[in-house]
Amino acid sequence: MLNIGVLMELNRLKNPNIKIGVKQSLKYLKKGIVKFLYIAEDADEYVVRDLINLANKNDVEIIYEESMIVLGKKCNIDVGAATAVIIENT
Repeated sequence: MLNIGVLMELNRLKNPNIKIGVKQSLKYLKKGIVKFLYIAEDADEYVVRDLINLANKNDVEIIYEESMIVLGKKCNIDVGAATAVIIENT
């Protein structure tokens, strides 16, 4: 049985305001409209370094997922994802 936290997390990642991938994440972080940044723990550090710095600068909550495969599945895609963001309603 899934606990409430897991259900909330899964609903959050099925949100239509999710953008998947490093380029999309960086694009929306630069615009300053990101609520949450998801990073796969097995993503290469050099790939996500700038995203982490920008998220910290903009006080964006960073949530780490155990792997790119897990993050991809939570985002409802068939491949892994290094990062994903949830943007504010525009």
